[in-house]
Amino acid sequence: MSEKTDSLHFIEQIIQDDLDAGFSSKELRFRFPPEPNGYLHIGHVKAIALNFNLGKRFDAPVNLRFDDTNPAKESVEYVNAIKKDIQWLGYQWAKECYASDYFEQLFTWANQLIAKGLAYVDAQNSEHIASQKGTPTQAGTNSSFRDTSPEQNLRLFKEMADGKHDEGSLVLRAKIDMASPNMLMRDPVIYRILNKEHHRTGNQWCIYPLYDWTHGESDYIESISHSLCTLEFKPHRDLYEWFLNHIRPIDHKYPKQREFARLNLSYTVTSKRKLAVLIENGIVTGWDDPRMPTISGLRRRGYTPQSLRNFVETAGISKRENIIDVSLLEFCVREDLNTKASRFMAVLDPIKLVITNYPEGSTEMMEAVNNPEDASQGSRLLPFSKNLFIEHNDFKEEANRKYFRLTIGKEVRLKNGYIIKGQKVIKDNDGNVVEVHCTYDPDSRSGSGSLASQRKVKGTIHWVNQETANQAKVNLYDRLFNVENPDQNKDQQFTDFINTGSFQQVTAQVEPSLVNLTAGTNVQFQRLGYFVVDDVSTENNLVFNKTVGLRDNWANKKQ
Repeated sequence: MSEKTDSLHFIEQIIQDDLDAGFSSKELRFRFPPEPNGYLHIGHVKAIALNFNLGKRFDAPVNLRFDDTNPAKESVEYVNAIKKDIQWLGYQWAKECYASDYFEQLFTWANQLIAKGLAYVDAQNSEHIASQKGTPTQAGTNSSFRDTSPEQNLRLFKEMADGKHDEGSLVLRAKIDMASPNMLMRDPVIYRILNKEHHRTGNQWCIYPLYDWTHGESDYIESISHSLCTLEFKPHRDLYEWFLNHIRPIDHKYPKQREFARLNLSYTVTSKRKLAVLIENGIVTGWDDPRMPTISGLRRRGYTPQSLRNFVETAGISKRENIIDVSLLEFCVREDLNTKASRFMAVLDPIKLVITNYPEGSTEMMEAVNNPEDASQGSRLLPFSKNLFIEHNDFKEEANRKYFRLTIGKEVRLKNGYIIKGQKVIKDNDGNVVEVHCTYDPDSRSGSGSLASQRKVKGTIHWVNQETANQAKVNLYDRLFNVENPDQNKDQQFTDFINTGSFQQVTAQVEPSLVNLTAGTNVQFQRLGYFVVDDVSTENNLVFNKTVGLRDNWANKKQ
């Protein structure tokens, strides 16, 4: 046996132990098996990364298999979205497979179970079947159909497949053990009648296999060596193995199911059913709403593939369920964008600034470094003149000694520009400041090398030139829920914890170079945070989405 190292997480160690015990590395094969009934979310990133990274580590193929056995909830839209998300994350599958490709084989195997007396057709409704299951401490009750002859069950199952019975009137159940301590082994349903058109097989079938029957057999057909799933499927392992043991050739290896903890993220929900509720109730605009934990939503918000991969790697592969703080995810995207995102200036809540002693009609160009973390990104020129925009909250008429931004009689530096001193204000009829007047020191230009330019002032603020500024819509996003675990209270709906301030749109003034950016480009608005050009943005209608602030402001909000 090879020496165990800290570099292996427990799933990797299981595989390494199998190899050390004689399992051929050539027979290693993994898969990622999503059901196409919604969009992938941050929890899926962990499963995707786990399987594809195992494939890379052990030089083994990884299949993408769609578990498409419920035509009532599945669609081509979801299939395409899933493929797009996986490729965007930077992974490529060896084979694209569909459980629906195996419908004929699954049907044949089901008939074999019936012929062996290991499955039977039940005419009870779902409520009756559920009532007979018993409890974890009390055995279930046999169905009155349990002892029907194999011949009669074969006939009824064929009639189900031929469409001779109504939806919901009959099901096929495996005949296992109604007294099993594992409730899932108490004669589970493996086929039901669904008169729904399938996105791939059309109306060819009116009976569809259930997950537990389909999954292990699909793994078997594809020669998957290690079937990895989240902890909630651990009780399913007995059933997984029972099915395989009763359909496979005795000398054929079959997949090994092993479980890992799913990824739960604070301040959100990841159930596809609950995410669909958010859409249906108009709380979010769709699966790609930037507040959603879906991969498409995170992408539209400005998260990068690398930041998501780094996040799940940092969170790790564990055997215990826990909730990962969303601040770790935000840290990962900040860390990635810090070196990648060019810096720009944008004023989200503009107020006019007039430099009274600056030459009228004059404009000069200020050089600004695009990214101090990456010299290869170079620099750009920013037009500067007498009339500028600054942030409203960067000015106060009166302020205490701890306020290091612009106020009357005090100096600040305009970033990449001059040192200015507050002079006076102009107010509207309601007493609101609408314009700030200041003076500048002509010898204090940044980078000029003059003594005045090296003079220390305590504050630096950003600005945009009024004459050349462009308007832009900026979508400000916050966490969708105002509690860490929206599912924590069983007496309340998760929607009761919606953060009503999770979205705000403002009209900003931005520097002119931003009009040339394409959709999906990540930027840093200096002093404000990281943003991304939205998919709907055009040269004449600039739209930016806030990805994350420069620091975690939620740490102080926690009770």
